[in-house]
Amino acid sequence: MPFIKKSFFLILVLFFALNCQKKKEYSDSEIVNKWAEMSLFITKNTPGNSPTYASRCFGYIGLTMYESVVNGFADYQSLEGQLSGLNNLPKPNKNSNYNWQLSMNAAQAEIIRKIYNQTSNENKLKIDSLENDLKKYLTSDLKDNELIVRSVNFGKAIADSIFEWSKSDGGHRGYLKNFDKKMKYPTKPGSWKPPLYGQSFSHFPLQPHWGENRVFLIKNKQILAPKPIKFDTSANSEYYKQFLAVYNQEKVLTEDQKQAAIWWGDDPDETFTPPGHSIYLATLIINQKKPTLIQSAETFAKVGLAVADAFTNCWKWKYEFFTERPNTFITEHIDQQWESFWPDPPFPAFPSGHAIQAGASSAVLIELFGDEIKIVDNAHLGRKKDGFRNIEFKPRNFNSISQIAQETADSRFYGGIHIKNDNDAGLEKGKEIGQNINRLKWKLK
Repeated sequence: MPFIKKSFFLILVLFFALNCQKKKEYSDSEIVNKWAEMSLFITKNTPGNSPTYASRCFGYIGLTMYESVVNGFADYQSLEGQLSGLNNLPKPNKNSNYNWQLSMNAAQAEIIRKIYNQTSNENKLKIDSLENDLKKYLTSDLKDNELIVRSVNFGKAIADSIFEWSKSDGGHRGYLKNFDKKMKYPTKPGSWKPPLYGQSFSHFPLQPHWGENRVFLIKNKQILAPKPIKFDTSANSEYYKQFLAVYNQEKVLTEDQKQAAIWWGDDPDETFTPPGHSIYLATLIINQKKPTLIQSAETFAKVGLAVADAFTNCWKWKYEFFTERPNTFITEHIDQQWESFWPDPPFPAFPSGHAIQAGASSAVLIELFGDEIKIVDNAHLGRKKDGFRNIEFKPRNFNSISQIAQETADSRFYGGIHIKNDNDAGLEKGKEIGQNINRLKWKLK
């Protein structure tokens, strides 16, 4: 009998201990980051993705996050009327209260499901699961069911409205038209040619019409085009010297440069793409700085809009100039047997897509958080060694945001797929795009 009493007492103590455990508390920035991480997971695990399409998705996902909460903060304002054709967004009832975390939670689930409609049912269940788990957490202490329903419905309405607007930008379901087999492209000296050593099996360039899409910010469409170097095969020309520098660099690549080249490759078949890497870096900064709900949403909106407009502009210029990559020039004019360290992506070179999106995202992140910040980039931690190049994926350490942007651009030079001018122009124009995003009226004066 004493044994039974003792056992019962222990069970009772355990019961009360478990039930009296404090509920895990999530900060606003942690809740926001959970959705940013979900967007990266879906991007990485949805077949047929591309850097262009992913950048567009991040633009709409970030904007939806911001618009789903902005009405709850008196010193911030909506981007309605400031972006290309963004009008008539749903408005909250001025006489009603809202839980803006719930609104954001519902909005993120809805926009990711819609913008990545082609993802697997298994992935959609992951979105549903996160939405339900966070809703349960956010409503555990709420007694007002009407408040809950009103907040969730507002978030979904914002997502639905932004998604309907997205359909008219020219990139809707862009994954269905990655290559235009009927495209007639230039054959003048110095033009891009399908590579023998490439990332893609296709001999057609990727998304040749992407640059015709609507940008988020009209001012970004009006930016002056960068200038490529004039084609010239003479050994004393700047054009020749730029390709010769790529050729010479490949011979003396250090282990660290090789690691940088594969780290920033961000192959869309295996990773969350180059613009996804910028979103990932934003999550690291959010984890460190722990900003408020509206500041966190503003961060992902700015980075998303910046990388989206960067890729639209970049693709406009790539197909305007249609310039060659080192693998064609060097094998024809310097060394017939040469191969780049990293395989060619399936589109023209100038300007660099990696560089332009890195420049754009760095401009908005520096504006928000300052430049100097220690970051350990673990994006590819755990990936198997690159057996072909015999290089490990090792985390990258940085002391500033601008250092990250520069290495992103330099990595394409180390990889042998861009001349320096491609990268310099990309960084410069990317920063210009990002500064235009910064100049939007995010706050009331």
